[in-house]
Parts: sequence; structure tokens; C-alpha cells
Amino acid sequence: MIAGRIERWARGTPDSCAVTAADGSLSYRELWDHSGRVAARVAGMPRVAVLPASDLGSVVTLIGAIRAGSSLVLLHRHLLPDHLASVLDISRPGAVVASTRGRDRLRRLGYDGPLESPTDLTAAPATPVADPDESAELLAGLTSGTSGKPKLFVRSRRSWTRTLDRSDEEFTVDEHSRVAAPGVLDHTHFLYGLVHALTRGASVDLRPVDSWAASGADPTHIYTVPTIAHDIARRVDLTPGSIREVLSSGAFWPESGRRQLSDRLPGATLVHFYGASELSLVAVSSSAEPVPPGSAGRLVSGVQARVVDGLVEVHSDMNFDGYMTSPDDAAPTGGPVDGWMGVGDRGEVHEGWLFLTGRSSDTIVRGGLKVEPIDVERALREFPGIVDAACVGAPHVRMGHVPVAAIVVDDPVDPAALRRHLRRRLEAPALPAAVVTVSSLPRTPRGKLDRTAVLAAVQAEART
Repeated sequence: MIAGRIERWARGTPDSCAVTAADGSLSYRELWDHSGRVAARVAGMPRVAVLPASDLGSVVTLIGAIRAGSSLVLLHRHLLPDHLASVLDISRPGAVVASTRGRDRLRRLGYDGPLESPTDLTAAPATPVADPDESAELLAGLTSGTSGKPKLFVRSRRSWTRTLDRSDEEFTVDEHSRVAAPGVLDHTHFLYGLVHALTRGASVDLRPVDSWAASGADPTHIYTVPTIAHDIARRVDLTPGSIREVLSSGAFWPESGRRQLSDRLPGATLVHFYGASELSLVAVSSSAEPVPPGSAGRLVSGVQARVVDGLVEVHSDMNFDGYMTSPDDAAPTGGPVDGWMGVGDRGEVHEGWLFLTGRSSDTIVRGGLKVEPIDVERALREFPGIVDAACVGAPHVRMGHVPVAAIVVDDPVDPAALRRHLRRRLEAPALPAAVVTVSSLPRTPRGKLDRTAVLAAVQAEART
């Protein structure tokens, strides 16, 4: 049980630091007391929607909801107004919680219902709550959908508990660790990193990377994604030898970026793990062990992988339950079939090592966030003067890939007006890094869009 693992440290080492953020710090005793107050307030609510920041109030709210047995509907800062309305309509949370800045954002997005703050939820004294059923929902998170609306994927408590077990096996985080997790908690990767560290009795630092040197206490572990790892390698002044392990996931990590970080952190083990919202932890690639060239990593214990028609499918007790697509759904749909699930990644499996060769879809992963080209293309075609558009992913040293676009016009297009239009229609990660005008979109002999040629055209235009 997740809450029980944190309670162990609240009772065993109550005065040790649990979490530090820009607004202060909490000991394990304080975290347990404050989150218990939240649990008492939200107990009985099947779901609680939270727009978290990297602050103490968000941590207390998230842990409190987990203790209460409520499912976390994890909102994020990139939501558009209609997306937010859809998510709340589907999930029907008993409460919507955000910090002051988050509440202002939700109001600007058009939400006019009741809003709670972390301070509101901790006002009442803590009272005991029943232990939640491990088969119940823990998280309803957002992932991209080709319909233009985000989908809610559902993870059970058992799924997260099993993932924590695998993380304990694979990573060296313990009660003596200082774990830096500098990403915002609306990203499930950093939320999971926080929870895993707390279940191990570690001290978690949620502050931005530039704060570490000023604090005088370098972390022993860094929980990151390749984009932040890129910044750390270039900007952050760390004491050589202080970092034992860098734990990265969420996007492709270029080999050049790994080498750059390794040069800055000699002696640190660089660990990159492959997974997905639907699959959880699948494979681990560590600099501490030989990795076959081109491999995404070694399958972790309890995970089986197979290839069906070129697509990788995974079987494990960490897989998700399915998607929530309607408030009338009695249970999640589109989940694993006979325990097997894939997310459209092409690849091969050899002697326990996973090799990925691409995606069956055109999904772009920008800094760990998925972008559907169809959404970008739809928004571009809505702009006056644009008669056709194509969006593709371009390699990027920091983000892994970024969306870029080619457009065909019949009237001149004002670039500034187009940018304003796209900012209204698209979430921030989907905004194209470049938009170039071409006479026609390249197509294959069968008439399908030639995305490789589109990328070449955009890159050629950018060089001129």
C-alpha cells in the first residue's frame, strides 16, 4: 500500500526532511499530518481533480487524496478551455483543487464551478480513513488523442504499487538520498518520482535546477527528462561525485546529450527507462551495465514483450486499466486484451532486450509530451488563406523532437496573426517551432502525404 510505505517513515524518522520546495519544506511528520487533514476532507470522493504546481500545498493535496482512496484526476497547465471542460465532464470529480495561480488559470480557461485550495483542505483536523482497495483507481491522467481531445487513462493502485516494487529493484534511492525532481508535478513522470522517493524515505527537492547550487546541498539523485538533463549539463554547477544516479524517462535521449551529462557528472550512473502512461515501466538502460547498441533497455522483472505485425506489445501487472471517454462508462475501455497492450511503438525483442524502431502513428513526442500532427494541421487549415497543411516532427537536441509545419496558401498569410491563432487553438507543446510555405505538399506515388519529404522541405527552407 502506497500510503503505508510513507507512514513507515513518518513514524520511523518523523523529523527527517520529506520535501523541499520554493515555498519551504516539510518533515515526514508534518507531511503525514497535513496530508491526513486533506484525506479527511476528501474521503468518500471517488475522484479529486488537481492542477498541481511544484509547491508544498500540491504535495500535501496529492498525498492526501491517495491516502483517502480518491482517484487523482491530474490536470495540467497546457489544457485548452474545451479540453478542461471535457475532462471534468467525463471524470465528474468531487472537488477541483489548485493553488492561487492555478485557480486563476482555471478561471481563465472558463471553469466557473467550486474551487478548493490546499489551505482550505488542511483547515480541519485529521481523522482516520479506511485503507483503499488496491484494485481501485489511483490516477486518471491525460494523454493525447487523435480526436483533438485528451483521453483519460486509468491506473489502479495495484499498478502503481507494482511499479514502485520494480523501481525499488532497479534504482538506488533510499532513506539517505536527496532526490531532485525539478519538473512540474502535472507531469506524471515527476509525480511518480515524488511518490517513489517518499515511499523510500528520501528527501525530495522540487525546486528548479538553478536553485541547487545556491542551496549548498547537491542532490544524490536527479529525477529528470532529457530536456531538463540537457539544461543541467549546460548550466548547473554541481559538485563532481555528489550525484550517484540520474533517472530519466519521457522522451528519446540523444546519445550526444548523455555524453554531455556524463562528462559533467563523472561517476554518476545514467539510467533511462522506457515506458508509457498505459504500460508504466517496461525497460531500463543503465550506464552501469553493457547495453546492446540501439537498445531501449533490458526488460524489467515481471514484464514480457512480444512483437505482433511489427508492433511491440507488453504484458505485466503494471499495465493500465483502460481509458475513460464518457461519464456514462461503467468501466474503462480500450485496455489490455488478455493482459497484452501496445501503444503503437515498432520494434523487436532479443534475449530480454527491447529495440524500438519508430512509431506506427505520426505522434510527435516533444520533451516527453505527445503532440498529434492532425491537431496542428486542423488548426492551420482553419486560418484564412491556408488551403493545405502538414505537420511533422523535426529532431531537436533538447526536446528530442519538435513539431514543424509546411503550408500551402492561396492568399498571403500574416505570420503574427497566424501565431496568435495557433496559440488560441493549440496547447503549448503543439505550437510549431517553424511554419514554412511550399507550393504543394509532397506526396507518395499512391497519393499519401510524404512526411519525410515534408521534413526535408521545412529544413531546406530553414537553411535559406
